Amino acid sequence: MTALTKFYTTALVAALSFSFSGSALADHHNSDPKLLEAVNADVRSDKNKARDEFRNPADTLAFFGIQPDMTVVEISPGGGWYTEILAPYLKENGKLYAAHFPASSEREYYQRSRANFVERVENEPAFSEIVVTDFAPDKEYEVAPAGSADMVLTFRNLHNWYMQGGEDGVKNAFTSFYKALKPGGVLGVVDHRLPETRSDEAAKESGYMKESWAVQYAEAVGFELIGSSDVNANPNDTADYPRGVWSLPPTLALGEEDRDKYLAIGESDRFTLKFVKPELP
Repeated sequence: MTALTKFYTTALVAALSFSFSGSALADHHNSDPKLLEAVNADVRSDKNKARDEFRNPADTLAFFGIQPDMTVVEISPGGGWYTEILAPYLKENGKLYAAHFPASSEREYYQRSRANFVERVENEPAFSEIVVTDFAPDKEYEVAPAGSADMVLTFRNLHNWYMQGGEDGVKNAFTSFYKALKPGGVLGVVDHRLPETRSDEAAKESGYMKESWAVQYAEAVGFELIGSSDVNANPNDTADYPRGVWSLPPTLALGEEDRDKYLAIGESDRFTLKFVKPELP
C-alpha cells in the first residue's frame, strides 16, 4: 500500500474505534420470529447448524436489518450455508438472487460448485424461487438488475477477491454491488479480520483481510459506512498460523497437528460491517 493509504488506514482505525464504540455496537439480538424460524428450518443440515455458534446467522442478519419482503443478493453462496436461511425467509414475500460463479467459467471447480448449487435450486422446494446470476472479481457483473436490490450480502469472500485480483478485484466486486442496490440499499460484509498491526504482505496468502481495507475499498466506489458489530468477533484468534485461517475449524488444514489447540480457538475472528448506498440528493 502507498504512504497515503497507510495514513488513511491509521486515521480510519481511529475513527472506527471512536464512532462505533457505543450505539453501533449495542445489543442487536434478533427478535424476528420469521428469521428464527428460518435459522431453525429443516432445510438446514445439522452440519451447518452446528456452526451457528461461530457464524451467528440470526444476529448477523438482524444487524444488517434484513426484512422478509426485501430483494436480497447473496454473493458467492458456495454450497448454500447462508442460502439455507435466506431462501425460506424471503421465499413468500421477498426475492433472493444468488450470484454464483459465472456459468461461462473455464475453471473446473467453479463449474462443479455452480452446478451443485443449481441442482439444489432445481430440486429443493425451499430454493425454488432463487434467481441464480453470475459473479467473479475479474470484472463487473450484473448480480441483479441495476437499482433493484434492497440488500447485498457477502460472507467471508473479500480475502479471496484480494488474493485473486488485489485491490482491483475487491473494487470490481464492490462496484457490481453498488450498481445492483437501490439508493438507500444496504451492503453487509463479513470477513476474517487481520490485525491492523500486521504487514500488508500477510493479507496475500493468509485468508485474512484488514477491516480498514474493506472500508476503504467500499468507500472508494461510493458506499458509506453506517455500522460495525462485534457479533462475529473471536478474541482467541491470533491470525498467525502456518496455514493461515484454514488452520482453524472448520477446515483444520493441518490435520491432526495441534488439532485440539485449533478446535479450542474456534472459527476465525471476523469483522461485520454495514454500508449504505447514499440516497439520491
